[in-house]
Amino acid sequence: MDREKLEEILSLNSQEMVGSLRENKKQIFQMIPELEDEDGFEQKNPWHSYDVWEHTLVALKNSKSDFKIRLALLLHDIGKPHSYQDDGDIRHFKGHAEKGAQIAKGILERLGYSEDEVRNICFLIKNHAKTIEIQDINIHNINIMKELLLFQYYDASAYNPKYISLTFKKLDAIKEKIKLKEKELEQDKRDVK
Repeated sequence: MDREKLEEILSLNSQEMVGSLRENKKQIFQMIPELEDEDGFEQKNPWHSYDVWEHTLVALKNSKSDFKIRLALLLHDIGKPHSYQDDGDIRHFKGHAEKGAQIAKGILERLGYSEDEVRNICFLIKNHAKTIEIQDINIHNINIMKELLLFQYYDASAYNPKYISLTFKKLDAIKEKIKLKEKELEQDKRDVK
């Protein structure tokens, strides 16, 4: 499998994409061997009901067709098998997003993505598990922060069903604050003119 084939798969409608990822799993793992560590890697955490690979597929299935976000989703938990801490029967993943961004950077560079593409995708991966702080949003980063929020919705859609609505409520509150911040930034821009 090559990059073009992967891009073609990630551009399919949700059902076809996940079916194709399942059918071509062996070839995808040959292309991105780092993903194979996710397959069958149990999360052992009440917030998750799937292994890491299946969680990734469910998040992808729930995403709309946006290649950059889908590529980031494919790689977003790639750090989990390399940064877990077992606490009795519960598994934690402190630092998995940062580790995942580091691993993803190498993969994306190896696949020939541009510096901007690598930076944007790694930003989504590195920050997918962090709460978006409204005071950190400005005119220069508002669009990527809106993408990050959308990314967080897709990730949360693959949580244990018991926790999805709770997480969505938190994300909905952040979404409203981002809308207000965006209006404020637009007003500031008009005031400067």
